[in-house]
Amino acid sequence: MNGLFVENRHQALDTVMGMIPPGAVVARGDSISIEQIGLLTEIKQRNQNVLIDPFETDAEGHWSKDRERMMRETFFADIFITGTNAVTLDGKLVNIDGYGNRVSAMLFGPGKVILVLGINKIVKDVPEALHRIHGYAAPVNATRHYLKHRDEMLGGLPCVKTGSCADCRHDWRICNYVTVIEGAMHRHKDRINLVIVGEELGI
Repeated sequence: MNGLFVENRHQALDTVMGMIPPGAVVARGDSISIEQIGLLTEIKQRNQNVLIDPFETDAEGHWSKDRERMMRETFFADIFITGTNAVTLDGKLVNIDGYGNRVSAMLFGPGKVILVLGINKIVKDVPEALHRIHGYAAPVNATRHYLKHRDEMLGGLPCVKTGSCADCRHDWRICNYVTVIEGAMHRHKDRINLVIVGEELGI
């Protein structure tokens, strides 16, 4: 995997856009970080790439009826852009997903993966990463989706009600798929690219 450090979100935007050639089909995973650097807006304004966005919403905040189809189309995109829940000091990527679409696309499918993350995502090791995700990121993210997309099913999650992980077995839990990426096979060398930003981004 490749790692690149930039000082701020403005440099991050320029760096990532330089990694996306005109004509490439780009798919996105759920990520506040890529929104905060203005990446989606810039891709649309450049108008040189097809963008697959399963998280695009209507005026009322509801997801598209074609959301799951777009998630599946992600696997055939040239480039997948998203964030990561945590990166350890020895270079492991730790993520937890509800649907599994984001982590599975990181693992296999798109020819290039670009991950944007702030320094707040850097942790010591895998146990600390999991503690961070369960103790903070997952409850905040579940609450965000509940409020933003008005998905009443998520309102029943214990972490949304209390703000703390209860290691629940709720039908709508968002902590279903846990992955630790340690590297890649030689034939996929340089496929995963991290752009680490010298400020806090995302959850």
